[in-house]
Amino acid sequence: MSTAPVAHTAAPTATGPTALPLGGLLTLAATAFTAALTELLPAGLLPDMGGGLGVSEGRVGFLVTLYAAASFLSAIPLTALLRGLPRRTVLIGALTGLALADAVTALSSSYGLTCAARLLAGAMGGTLWAMLAGYGARLVPAERRGRAIAIVLAGITVALSLGVPLGTALAGTVGWRAGFAALAVLAALLILSALRYVPDFPGEPSAGRTPLRRIAALPGLRTVLSVTLLLLLGHQAMYTFLVPFAEHAGFGRASLVLFVFGAATVGGIWLAGALADRRLRAALLGALGLIAVVMAALGALGRVPAVLVVAVALWGAAFGGAPTLIQTALVDVSGPEHADVATSLQATVYNVGIAAGSLTGGVVLENAGAGALPWTALPLVIGAVLVVWTARTRGFPVRRRVR
Repeated sequence: MSTAPVAHTAAPTATGPTALPLGGLLTLAATAFTAALTELLPAGLLPDMGGGLGVSEGRVGFLVTLYAAASFLSAIPLTALLRGLPRRTVLIGALTGLALADAVTALSSSYGLTCAARLLAGAMGGTLWAMLAGYGARLVPAERRGRAIAIVLAGITVALSLGVPLGTALAGTVGWRAGFAALAVLAALLILSALRYVPDFPGEPSAGRTPLRRIAALPGLRTVLSVTLLLLLGHQAMYTFLVPFAEHAGFGRASLVLFVFGAATVGGIWLAGALADRRLRAALLGALGLIAVVMAALGALGRVPAVLVVAVALWGAAFGGAPTLIQTALVDVSGPEHADVATSLQATVYNVGIAAGSLTGGVVLENAGAGALPWTALPLVIGAVLVVWTARTRGFPVRRRVR
């Protein structure tokens, strides 16, 4: 067991002794934003990057795959390797690597060099995903953990709903290299912000370090991971092919459907932050149950335009809040001192769910058509509901226990 101290309160401020340490939390949120946008930006710049690097759009798309693969493969081993280092040192090191990777991408004219930069960026992203939520949880008292995690994870939502469109627009105006240069500058500025606003925590001393297998065996941890997997499988099978589904339903403005989903996730994160510390189990059951109802509605009535738009909005709100609730439950199970390792396991499961869900949805789309996608997702989401419902003592207890 680590002897590293856990921060139980923020320093007193003019707004009161229990005010959230917004400087540190917003720095972590901006870090999540930068890592997510670094991963996704090439998808909006396929023609321009292809011309600049002298390759096809398909090979530019592979740059997103490289980032995801490096993030997936590095999360657990790098987290284990770096457990003994001070937490802010790891955060700054990962931001430095991200800044370097984005700078190389902005300057490179070689596809091979750009691929190498993407691998570095993915490894840094995997390290960050494993530590950001746990870091945020350690900045606040246990009873405010859910709200802190919601603020940190909001950076991902902002990247998806605003960052990618704005980054694509910027690239269309001043060139795609400017987008990556801006990300490199942002990562460098976040290093300064981390030094100013993010307190340091010691790493785990080797003598008292809990083995990975014992953390993985913590009561309730596998339950939380199984809910993560089931939700991502179902969600991704449908969301990856939301545009073909909208076209199948005869809705001609598929981009509007995506915007509605993205905008609704912002409200979902706000609601999850308000409920996670007081009604975590009920809020998660409500979010998962709502996603299940939405899948049934899309399957039965998805061709009705009003039903399609409203259902997607409700789905976005429910899914926007679910990761915060699940992440809070994970930190409750592991304790903040083991949150980095537990989150690295979750990040791996999360990426498996994304990959397998997208693959499943693609197979269904090719063989049964877009109309079958909601019915494919529905039983997986119901499975997640049942796991949470039955986990009344471990994982998602009726009486929330925080450490």
